[in-house]
Amino acid sequence: MRGRRLLERLRTMEKDPEWRGTSDPQTVIASVLAHLGKILNTRQGSAPTAIDLGMPDFTILSGALDADSLPAMEETLTQVISRYEPRLVDVRVYSDPLPDRPFMVTFKLTAKVQVEDRKLPVVFETLLDADGHITVSE
Repeated sequence: MRGRRLLERLRTMEKDPEWRGTSDPQTVIASVLAHLGKILNTRQGSAPTAIDLGMPDFTILSGALDADSLPAMEETLTQVISRYEPRLVDVRVYSDPLPDRPFMVTFKLTAKVQVEDRKLPVVFETLLDADGHITVSE
């Protein structure tokens, strides 16, 4: 049951009051992916309760995007994910350029996801497009 965020559990229990399910790994991973998509597309400063929640505006880097700016982006992604997605541990983010997508910045995210008493390795792809939107997928 800890595999889902609180609001997800409440919505499920509202639809099915008898539900008291255990954490299915695929359900946990889907929940983590959905949550990452939300936090990585939230701009820092837009959440009054947590001023550092979200990402800085990377679109200002678009003209100056080079090998020197990628490590800072990797570090920012790692910090935000580690802080705001506690189901992931040992988070590592590194750039993974795609030659066929020159106007997009791609990263690999490796981590372990906590499912009940196990830590399962996961690898996600993170794509930052020219508009500053971040997509996370398996």
